[in-house]
Amino acid sequence: MSSRSGHHQKHHHPQDHGRSPARRPAAYHAAPAAAVEATGEGYTLVHAGKQVRIGPVVFWIAVGTVVLLGMWSAATATYFAFRDDVLTRLIARQAEMQYAYEDRISELRAKVDRTTSRQLLDQEQFDQKLDQIMKRQSTLESRAAALGAMPDATSTGSIKPQGRAEAAPPSGSLKPSPISDTVIFVAPPDREARLESRAPLIAKAQPNQFAKAQGVDNVLVRLQTSLDQVERRQVAALSSVEDGIESRVRRMRGVISDLGLNMAQLEAATPRSGMGGPFVPVKLTPDAGAFERQLYRININRAQMQRLNQTLALVPYRKPVVGEVEFTSGFGVRSDPFLGRPAMHTGLDFRAAQGDPVRVTANGKVVSAGWAGGYGRMVEVDHGNGLSTRYGHLSEIGVKVGETVKIGQVIGAVGSTGRSTGPHLHYETRIDGEAVDPQKFLRAGVRLSAG
Repeated sequence: MSSRSGHHQKHHHPQDHGRSPARRPAAYHAAPAAAVEATGEGYTLVHAGKQVRIGPVVFWIAVGTVVLLGMWSAATATYFAFRDDVLTRLIARQAEMQYAYEDRISELRAKVDRTTSRQLLDQEQFDQKLDQIMKRQSTLESRAAALGAMPDATSTGSIKPQGRAEAAPPSGSLKPSPISDTVIFVAPPDREARLESRAPLIAKAQPNQFAKAQGVDNVLVRLQTSLDQVERRQVAALSSVEDGIESRVRRMRGVISDLGLNMAQLEAATPRSGMGGPFVPVKLTPDAGAFERQLYRININRAQMQRLNQTLALVPYRKPVVGEVEFTSGFGVRSDPFLGRPAMHTGLDFRAAQGDPVRVTANGKVVSAGWAGGYGRMVEVDHGNGLSTRYGHLSEIGVKVGETVKIGQVIGAVGSTGRSTGPHLHYETRIDGEAVDPQKFLRAGVRLSAG
């Protein structure tokens, strides 16, 4: 509009040609420039004579966009200017993180290796401990078998009362209990199959038992404790047996010595029929432990005791009648029951009922069986080594001359034949044909039976 007005004035008002031209070019050049005018309703852009009115929101959006683009350009320029430093720092940071991860992985791998090695070591130690326990259990089982195979050392060969029931084995006989009676071994699940084949006495663990256990070490400790208890019982039993055998051997030797008998002669007179075999010396291995050495001593002493028992089987230290006995007349000088004058009584008179059985008091051979003057019916038995016994006033005789008799065998019955005032047994012991006090032998029998 203003340009057209100026053009019109140029052609229709020549009179103004003489005015100063400085104002017209200024107006002419100002017209095409863009201008922004602020009004109450927004902003008006004027350019080349054209006006564009925009609202304030659009205006500030445009301004903000321009500012953001400028900032983005500045930042991009700065990034490209310092790009090498940023990339270097990023690469270094990433490399540092990678090294940290690798170090962590190496540390975890080392930890896993240590854990695996410790588990293998624990497994190896467990195997070693288990093998030791198995070997120890096997040793204790062999010891228990050796103790169980030992015969009763208390037999004395005394005459047992007739009609009395056989005595039961002594309740105090010490035999070690099996390991399964004292402990339940709980094994890890991966060891159960092998333990079942190697340790039949170790009870199989139930799944919940192992969960309740406080670890394999505690189970092994409890098992070792149980084995210690079994071993202590075995050692105590062996010591008791050894003490008993040694005590009995001492008493047997003491009895033979007190009776004034010759041990060598008694052993020479002991019959050895039905015996033989190759000679195999008893040896003790160099690596034998205390238990084996003690068992060796017991076997030696037991062999001596058996030999002494065989020897004492020829010594008449037992009673010729069973049950409680009463002496009606002792050995020595007494008043004769028929004449009333002092006389030597060469034996013991046992009160007994008519017909009670009379038993021989030691092994031997019958040398006399019949009527013998004042003895009435009498049996005499030769026990060898100068020892003999006589049984008088019998109502009947049950053996013949030359017959071999054993301890406790019935050879006759109580009577009152010969010089007798009533039913009783006249019993004599003689050494080399000379009468000795039978009570000396009977007291020796009591001494032997006391152990």
